[in-house]
Amino acid sequence: MSDELLKICGLRVSVDHKDILSGLELSIKKGEVHVIMGPNGAGKSTLGYSIMGHPKYVVEEGTILFEGEDITYEKTDIRAKKGIFLSFQNPEELSGVTLESFIRATKKAVTDKPVRVLAFKKELDKTMEELGMDKEYAGRYLNVGFSGGEKKKSEILQMLMQNPKLAILDETDSGLDVDAVKIVSQGIKAFKNDGNSLIIITHSTKILEALEVDYVHILVDGRLIRTGDANLIDEVNRKGYKELALV
Repeated sequence: MSDELLKICGLRVSVDHKDILSGLELSIKKGEVHVIMGPNGAGKSTLGYSIMGHPKYVVEEGTILFEGEDITYEKTDIRAKKGIFLSFQNPEELSGVTLESFIRATKKAVTDKPVRVLAFKKELDKTMEELGMDKEYAGRYLNVGFSGGEKKKSEILQMLMQNPKLAILDETDSGLDVDAVKIVSQGIKAFKNDGNSLIIITHSTKILEALEVDYVHILVDGRLIRTGDANLIDEVNRKGYKELALV
């Protein structure tokens, strides 16, 4: 059985009739951590949304395979059930639905299994404690009145509770102070194992310091211009994206 989890071939994606991604190729195996870096407007978030199946992002050409199955035109909920999770760069607020209720509902929807309330509550409390989240947040409306850091922790909490096969983290570290970055990094490390994979979309390298990164990809103008190991992060810091694009 192949250990390839995600394979993207010749992906061209448009938004409002404008091409954002152009012929993108990407292969991710189980157990790998891939980092996507690039300047603003390069198409990094578009890649994440396209893998997740956001209807605004139209696949014009190419294929997205997940565990060998073509999911190019599958709906978002189907992809979630197959084991794909996307954390948002700017998490939405949802008044009237508590964080606990939201996570319990999504867990049930993704697994198609009933959620045992006591076991779920115990797991939720434990995970929130590990993320340094006050347990009272579980009873608050989703992200309403949360600080930027608490919103990002909420996203990591959802990831840990869903335990997907592929987690896509879109700028999870943006707006976080040093302590919050450390806590979020710990949550990511707790999630990571040999059977799942991570795509980390980021501008900053702080969140990567405590993680073992397998591949770094540089995305510029909708194309992956460079791929390398973790050493490529240092090269980005030294040279910047503009100089790398000229190589």
